[in-house]
Amino acid sequence: MTRKQTSCSDCQSVDRRSFMKTVGGAAVAGAVAPAFARFAHAAPATKATATTAVQRFYETLSEKQLLGIAFPFDHQLRKKIHANWHITKPTIGGDFYTKEQRELMKDIVRNVTTEDGFERLMQQMDDDAGGFEEYSVAVFGEPGKGKFEWELTGRHLTLRADGDSVDKSAFGGPIVYGHGEESPADNMYHSHTKQLNEVFKTLDEKHAKKALLKKAPKESAVQLQGQDGKFPGLAIGKLASDQKELVEKTLKVLLSPYREEDIDEVMSILKAGGGLDKLHMAFYEQGDLESDKVWDIWRLEGPSFVWHFRGVPHVHAYINISELV
Repeated sequence: MTRKQTSCSDCQSVDRRSFMKTVGGAAVAGAVAPAFARFAHAAPATKATATTAVQRFYETLSEKQLLGIAFPFDHQLRKKIHANWHITKPTIGGDFYTKEQRELMKDIVRNVTTEDGFERLMQQMDDDAGGFEEYSVAVFGEPGKGKFEWELTGRHLTLRADGDSVDKSAFGGPIVYGHGEESPADNMYHSHTKQLNEVFKTLDEKHAKKALLKKAPKESAVQLQGQDGKFPGLAIGKLASDQKELVEKTLKVLLSPYREEDIDEVMSILKAGGGLDKLHMAFYEQGDLESDKVWDIWRLEGPSFVWHFRGVPHVHAYINISELV
């Protein structure tokens, strides 16, 4: 049975045909010219860490493939995020890639997620776009010879693997996740909303009034503000110890799809930014699905941390966690 999915303005895809005109072939060619000598040394598709899997994938790429998906590390497209766009034209399932390369790409995703997180992503991609094969990848820099980042994009997903090339930035930079199922019962990430709303239920009247706001900011507005920033909602530092423990539990739920080393980096960045007490949480009356006062749009934000979750009409989540250096 096909579930109902609603469209939204933020889900309008970037036209992949016009993309290459925007980028310009000369800039791409300049990024990949030094790499052409490696083609005969392609590694087999075996289980590997994300870093080695990215390097193996890169080593299999032909000149034509490099021209289509490879960019300098500092290219502006590496920093862009959107709920629905393809950073490059070729899709994973097309004839642009070999079976071996497709397996390596799946290995990369598997190695930046937990087992449950991987299964969730595979299901989400099936539901939202027809499968992993309908997504696109890009490589910035040259794995094995300097800074690099592999990036997967498509409907409701931006995922990165960078081998710690992006210093003090969790996940290699801002990421996006989501799910196009309209009903909260069917949306696999509605559990995130329910978990954070458990915290809201513990607030007294004064704190609830501070935490609940009328209108949400733009979902993609996740620029970091640093220590001098002004953050919406209620400071976690104002909560009692048992409430703070519940916030910690909530963070574990939110981070549970991702690999341990990324979670460790998130917590390290959060600590460097002043810890949990520096985070603020905001809930928004706007977009209350089913009018049940389970607030479907919410935001966690602090000096080095933004997690914006929009559950209406379906889930879009934008995450940016990084030390300002």
